[in-house]
Amino acid sequence: MKISETWHRWGKRDDWDDWRPWLRARADEIRTAVAFSTRLPLMPAPPAGGAALTPALWALPAAGVAVGVIGAAVYALAHTLGLPAWPAAALTLAATFAATGGLHEDGLADTADGFGGGSTREQKLDIMRDSRVGAFGVGALALSILLRTSAVASLADAGLVAAALIAAHGAARATMPVLMFFLSPARSDGLSFTAGRPSRQSAAAAGVSAILILVVCLGFLRAAEAAVLLVILVALTARWSQKQIGGQTGDVLGALEQVSEIVVLLVAVG
Repeated sequence: MKISETWHRWGKRDDWDDWRPWLRARADEIRTAVAFSTRLPLMPAPPAGGAALTPALWALPAAGVAVGVIGAAVYALAHTLGLPAWPAAALTLAATFAATGGLHEDGLADTADGFGGGSTREQKLDIMRDSRVGAFGVGALALSILLRTSAVASLADAGLVAAALIAAHGAARATMPVLMFFLSPARSDGLSFTAGRPSRQSAAAAGVSAILILVVCLGFLRAAEAAVLLVILVALTARWSQKQIGGQTGDVLGALEQVSEIVVLLVAVG
């Protein structure tokens, strides 16, 4: 049978109709991940929290790519307008902050305050739930912003900045479902508890997505370096969080995302 005839017969089958529900479900999960991770206006607005987030955890790297693209676009515009590297980098960080609503920065500050200021598990969890930011939180935020801004400014090229931002935001968000798979929630309520534990397939899909994003953006050698460092970071976070509060919370996940971003950006700069 000729190839053209085979293709014609295959095209008449109902295979595509069988794939449509699966593709539609994956597309809905990506929209849920974007709605949870960003302030981007999606119409109609998908559910972005609770149990609806569980099947969408694998798609968090895709949401990270969207944030990275926004940051890259702002840097490219600032670079085109002739702004120096540092102001352009600062505007880029401001754009990504606005795109996410500071979701993960809030988690970093709360985790730093809780782990640094509490003496018991209960005190640490109470401090992490407090909306006020203490000295540990302010210090962690300042260090995070300084490291990320300086890394972006050091690249000083729109193309390199775009690759680094997409790699950092995409891969960093893959660490969260991986940690959620290996470490149980520390509370019986809250975002992490209601989202639930991702399936093995979901966590693996997030990890594979991160590796692909890193390879495409940074090349094989730097992608391998970043991937190894992220694995070590997830393991250390799991051990530390288990020791501090007996599990993970949404704040811990946010802190992990922030540190993961820094790690990838520093690898891109090195």
